[in-house]
Formats: sequence, structure tokens, C-alpha cells
Amino acid sequence: MLLTKSIMKAVVYRKYGKPEVLELADIPQPNIKAHEVLVEVHTAALNPIDCEIRKGRARIATGNKFPRIPGSDFSGKIVEKGAAVEGFEIGDEVYGMSKTLKGGSYAEYIAIPAAEIGLKPKGLAFKEAASIPLAALTALQGLRDLAEVEAGHKVFLHGASGGVGVYAIQIAKALGAHVSATCSYRNVDRLKALGADEVIDYTKGNILQNENRFHLFYDIYGNQSFGKAKHLLVPSGTYVSTIPSPQNFLQEFFSFFSRKKAKVVVVKSLTKDLDVLREMVNSGQLKSIIDKIYPMEEAREAQEYQEGRRAKGKILLEIR
Repeated sequence: MLLTKSIMKAVVYRKYGKPEVLELADIPQPNIKAHEVLVEVHTAALNPIDCEIRKGRARIATGNKFPRIPGSDFSGKIVEKGAAVEGFEIGDEVYGMSKTLKGGSYAEYIAIPAAEIGLKPKGLAFKEAASIPLAALTALQGLRDLAEVEAGHKVFLHGASGGVGVYAIQIAKALGAHVSATCSYRNVDRLKALGADEVIDYTKGNILQNENRFHLFYDIYGNQSFGKAKHLLVPSGTYVSTIPSPQNFLQEFFSFFSRKKAKVVVVKSLTKDLDVLREMVNSGQLKSIIDKIYPMEEAREAQEYQEGRRAKGKILLEIR
């Protein structure tokens, strides 16, 4: 006898294109493998990469298999777990991110490896938890792992008012760094409130004309190359970019032979790092910054707003 597979609602697209290709559809609920859990998604968070993949910018890697479900970040509750899963139980409230090229979080359920989720911070709502993974992991792994930021270091965060930037300020301060951050005049006070020691309004001049020298130049916005910014680094300083472009990977390769290094952060969702972020939230060192919350049915409008690059924090989809 054939078993009927459970149906779920999900935001999907059946071809690459503008936000108009997104639609709400009924599709089969995913099956899990031995090392995976099935999470009932409560909230999904948007990231710029969601829009780039939807446009087809990564089609060499994503291919032409449709329908596709966008999204990486999510929070929710485990409703099923594979036979090989340890450390998590059915009913656990969790958060995490799927691999960005895979997607899948704009849906009522997501199948995810247990190694890519963490227990949700205590006392944090699902919507706040969903806003953390990709952005905060990008900040943490760029600061701690690639640049090895420590107490007393000076860091320069370019484009610090978006999702990654607001977490990078908080994590850099938790690591004991002195933080200089750039944004437009609209967000100066907000970044100071987050803990930035110096906030530079990029609309008032060239941000690269700075007399200070930094242990890290973190190009979060993605429009300043290693070649343009390396004069701002101390002799052993590090430039980090969030943009995985061929140019940036080439700069990373060739900088291997120099004291000043160029690196590209390729974020990974790891339980141990999500646990670090959870402890930072629980201790009051890290808080979520949410801009707008859209119902699942308005995924098109949410991605249109994301593409405007004017969000003052995270954009969320309320799934349930």
C-alpha cells in the first residue's frame, strides 16, 4: 500500500527571476535521514543571499531543479529525529541555518542535520532567535576565526548597520576590541547604542581616508577591495570580506605570501558556534535587532524590501 506523504505550505519558486516568481504552495513535507531532525519552523529570517540565489546568480551551483524553497535561517521545534541523532530530543526548541545554496527555511518544516542546529537561547522568542544564525555566525567566524580578534585590537567594520554588522559590533566588543563602524547618518546613534566606539558617516567623505590603523578591516557591505583598504591595516592586519567572489578568493590566495592577509568568510552553521552565541545572548552580550516581520504570504514583499538594502536589522517571515 502506498503511503500518502504529509503536505506542508512553503514559499517556492519554479524559475529564477524577480520577487514575482515567489509563490505560496502546498508541497510534500521533507523526509529525514539518520543524522537529521525535522523542525517545525516558527520563524524564518531573510538574508541578501536569498535574493541573489533567486535571481539565478548561483545557478552554476544550484542548477535548474525546481521548485526551490528559499531561506537559510530558522527557529522552531524538533518534531522528529533520526536514529543517529544525539544531543537533541523531540520537543527541543532550536535555531540554526541550512546551507545557503540548499535553502529550505521559508517552509512549515525543514529537514536539517543535527550538527547544524543549536538549542534556542533561554527566554528568547522564536522570532528573535531566527534572526541570529547566518548573520551572527558570519560576524563571529570572521572576527574570531579569520582575523583572530582579541582584547585591545582595533577593528573597522564597513557597512555595520545591516544584519551582519549589528552582530559584529556586539561580538567585537565582547572580544574586547575597539570598534570603528561605518553607516549612513540615519544609523549613527543606533550603532553607538550597540557599543561602537567610533561611528563614521560614509555619506560625509571617503571612509578610506582614516589616520588610524586597524588589526581588522571587515568589509561587510562588500564594496571595498583588499587593494583599496590594506593601507588601513597594521603590518600584520587582516582584511575580511563577506563576498565570495573570484576576485576576493584570488586576493586571499596571493596574500598568503604577505604579512597583511585577505580572507573571505564562508559561514558554517555549527552546533558549537551556535552554543557560543546562545551563551552570549543569555549573558546579555548579544541581542537581536529586528526591522520588519512579514507573514509567510508576503514573501515577495519581504524580499523586495531586503533588496533595497535599507533594513535596520533583520527581516523575518512568520511561518506559524
